[in-house]
Amino acid sequence: MLDRDDAGSARLDRHARPDPRSQSGPILDPGDRRPLFPVSRLHLDAMSDDLGVWQHARGAEPDPRFGYCTDDVARAIVVDVLQSRELPPTSVESSLRRSLRFVSAAFQPEFGRFLNLRMADGRWLDDDASEDCHARAMLALADLMAGMPGTEMAAEARELFDRSLPAASSFVALRSISGALLACDAAIDSGLSAQARPAFDELATRLASAFGQIAVGSSARALRPEWPWPEPVLTYENAIVARALIAAGSRLGPPALLALGCSILDWLIDVQAGESGQFSPIGNRDWWRRGAERSRFDQQPIEAAAMVSAAATAFRATGRRRYLDAAEVAYGWFLGGNDLGVAMADPIRGACYDGLTPTGPNRNQGAESTLMWLTALEQMRELRGRTPGQQGGAIEAESRSGLDA
Repeated sequence: MLDRDDAGSARLDRHARPDPRSQSGPILDPGDRRPLFPVSRLHLDAMSDDLGVWQHARGAEPDPRFGYCTDDVARAIVVDVLQSRELPPTSVESSLRRSLRFVSAAFQPEFGRFLNLRMADGRWLDDDASEDCHARAMLALADLMAGMPGTEMAAEARELFDRSLPAASSFVALRSISGALLACDAAIDSGLSAQARPAFDELATRLASAFGQIAVGSSARALRPEWPWPEPVLTYENAIVARALIAAGSRLGPPALLALGCSILDWLIDVQAGESGQFSPIGNRDWWRRGAERSRFDQQPIEAAAMVSAAATAFRATGRRRYLDAAEVAYGWFLGGNDLGVAMADPIRGACYDGLTPTGPNRNQGAESTLMWLTALEQMRELRGRTPGQQGGAIEAESRSGLDA
């Protein structure tokens, strides 16, 4: 288990990234922030039917050939919970109930796992039960419990979360471990500590171990400054791993663990910064293999949304202005603050293009992309609500005391 009293710290070489105590990168002037927009569910509603959210689209129209997936329905639950803060609860209730029915039907009691792919006629592809899908379903259920306390849907989500929890102990993929850890974190906050805390502790230990840090009774080993990632290729949704480490450090207490998460996030911020300071995520055309050139395109909305969430988590844990700015820059990617200077999101319809290619946006507006935009928008709305412009001095002071002790 992780030692709560360990005072070790994980650091990257100063030549590999800026000193974490400095204000690395430009400080955003409040006037440079991209605007927020009212909630719009026009495209999400168009992409949904009585069963769930269609997975893919041709242009702005749903493409039923590819059916539905639990991944996207779980993301829709997260969006509904976030938007319920801005809308009357009844406006998202039917969508939440539909999505909860879908996730419940995806669960296979005999295996304790969620199936992912479902065809347009309602048939499940029973050979598809990925770790990522399971972790996303757990996180959606935990968010529903935390966001809708005392409701019948929260009680149903709690029962399903309990049944899905044992499978997390078998996860081996970094992002799946991270998603399950974040789900346990939210579940603990919603009052499910007795069930979720042992899994949280185990997942936190395994995630830290993947980075070469056990943090038991001695200083943590230093990360490799040139490539601190524990895998030879940097692929998708990378910031969720840093976010999970930061959440683990915040709950468990070891300074080393929080420092590790922030160090990894700092590295991701730095290596995904464009020449003009814009967010330039790793493209999924060829990803980024250690020692090779990183892929610039095709950039995916999930990377920007994951960075917004991770930076917001880091800001809440440390108060550092660097993370507030990183969230703003990643949010800006949707609205033209990207390598081509083109808008990826359509805020009026609540839609988002599927990716940024060398020649412009992929004009399809599928479920994942749209849900990532809607998630990022609500995350930024909540984050800005915590940090009005007149509090800049307080943020600065807090940033100096965050992890320096």
